[in-house]
Amino acid sequence: MTTTADMPERAESDGDSAELLPVATPARTRAALRALIRPDRGLALTGIGVLVAATAVGLLVQPLLGRIVDIVADGRPAADLTLPAVLLVAVAAVQGLTTTIGLTRVARLGETVLARLRERFVERALNLPADRLERAGAGDLTARVTGDVARVAEAVRSALPEMARSVLAIVLTLGALALLDVRFLLAALLAVPVQLLTARWYVRRALTLYADQRIANGAQQQQLLETIGGAVTVRGHRLEARHTERSAGRSRRAVDLTMRSVNLVLGFYGRLHIAEYIGLAAVLIAGFWLVRDGAVSIGTATAAALYFHSLFGPVNAALVLLDDAQSAAAGLARLVGVTDLAEDPGPAAGKADPDPCPVPHQRTAPDTVPATAAVTAHAVGHAYGPGRPVLHEVSLTLEPGEHVALVGTSGAGKSTLARIVAGVQQPTSGTVTAPAGTGEAAVVLVTQEVHVFTGTLAEDLRLARPDATDADLRAALATVHALDWAEALPDGLGTVVGEGGHRLDPARAQQLALARLVLADPALAVLDEATAEAGSAGARVLERSAEAALAGRTALVVAHRLTQAVAADRVVVLEAGRVVESGPHEELRDADGPYAALWRAWSGSRTYQPHDGPPDAGLRCPPTPSR
Repeated sequence: MTTTADMPERAESDGDSAELLPVATPARTRAALRALIRPDRGLALTGIGVLVAATAVGLLVQPLLGRIVDIVADGRPAADLTLPAVLLVAVAAVQGLTTTIGLTRVARLGETVLARLRERFVERALNLPADRLERAGAGDLTARVTGDVARVAEAVRSALPEMARSVLAIVLTLGALALLDVRFLLAALLAVPVQLLTARWYVRRALTLYADQRIANGAQQQQLLETIGGAVTVRGHRLEARHTERSAGRSRRAVDLTMRSVNLVLGFYGRLHIAEYIGLAAVLIAGFWLVRDGAVSIGTATAAALYFHSLFGPVNAALVLLDDAQSAAAGLARLVGVTDLAEDPGPAAGKADPDPCPVPHQRTAPDTVPATAAVTAHAVGHAYGPGRPVLHEVSLTLEPGEHVALVGTSGAGKSTLARIVAGVQQPTSGTVTAPAGTGEAAVVLVTQEVHVFTGTLAEDLRLARPDATDADLRAALATVHALDWAEALPDGLGTVVGEGGHRLDPARAQQLALARLVLADPALAVLDEATAEAGSAGARVLERSAEAALAGRTALVVAHRLTQAVAADRVVVLEAGRVVESGPHEELRDADGPYAALWRAWSGSRTYQPHDGPPDAGLRCPPTPSR
């Protein structure tokens, strides 16, 4: 499928820039909306049909009121008013019932489409390449998943039913005016040019303005996330004033755009009032001349004036809803841009990427893999943008049951290679092949950034295997040496953890992630600095937990501490994105190469003991970046 999204937006402030996620074109947004509605066409047609009936019944009110005016003007008996009055009550009852049914069905349609949109967005967002999200920043995606979804939801729940009813009322009312006398219709249409010019004036300004407003809100959220998330570093480097000014600048930009939108809406309303005055004056003047010439009765002229007056509500509602429609359209385009980015191919470092959103564990056909290999990476290269290569022609084979440690200095490309092997990121060039795994968890990646989901400890563990029994959960916790503290929690496995619940320290949170790995039981486990968040004492515990979790399965470990390299079957050394050494720890240690230099810097002259932490807190492998 060819991408229909616009080129990625760019947000710039104070000299920094981020390549924001793309926004879909208007044509692509309309196509996506049609695709969302298509499964519920029957519900849509039924809802609109009932609303048409309700609106048609409501149009009987003005002729009945005109009839009452004629009865009074002719001096007829009061008893003649009974039938029109009874019919007015009946019309009100029928219109109320049918309107309720129609709006209910339209609202159900809107909620169904909204739920489908949310599910599709979340599904695709979770499959976005990690490097693409890093380039965009967390604020852009956060703004889309919160502000844009909320804006679309508000439009679906309020604007969609009201817009449908308003458009139907306008069309049918104009038809009713023509039935009374076509000259009433012509008089009413004098307001249309002003209304059309008003709508055009508004739409041409609103679409760009609301898109800019969404971008500004995303940039504001990104700055707040960076400032609050890095508050300790900001204070440590005395950067409070600079970050405060950046936050204030982005906030001023958002406020400025908000005030421009307020002024736009005020001008919009003012022009609509002029149109109403022109139209109503024209209808009254036409009625005066027609009654004077005996072409229509006073009641008919009254009905015509009431018809046009009744258009004030739906016309203004329809035009005012353009405000919500434009804002929702801008939000929908940003959501569709993300779903298309996840579906479609796109360029990466100047080369075509065959699948920018790979489904983890779907690799090249198994027959391309050596018969005994668990996973093979062949000539893998990766760049986070043109001129920014991270990996160069890296080839790596892991045999079944083999534990391979990746080591290297900061920026060597260890985490990038780990994510590519795990299948959560596609390489710019080269291939990664693996035999088909059993079940859904053929590969599991555990990083140092572990999230504890809100809910009970048991629910958090069952994310890896929903059908796991309590006995299975306890067995997994026991495997990673976490059962004792888990059972010591206030409610054991039923203890609420995560946001607002019982706080787990970094070591315990990582043990929880390792227990999920045990429950998932993957053929290949990839650990990316999975013990880095703990101190020395916690690292010793986590290394024992990781060793137990990896027992019996193939593993690729990005080693934060060289104790993990010592315990591995093989050590692979990366330097500037290339494999420079590969072999057992003892062999590389004695070879006086890059690994030996790392080992000497890490261990000094101390004797290594299994499961010990680093001999000195300052003598360890340099920290590895997030990439």
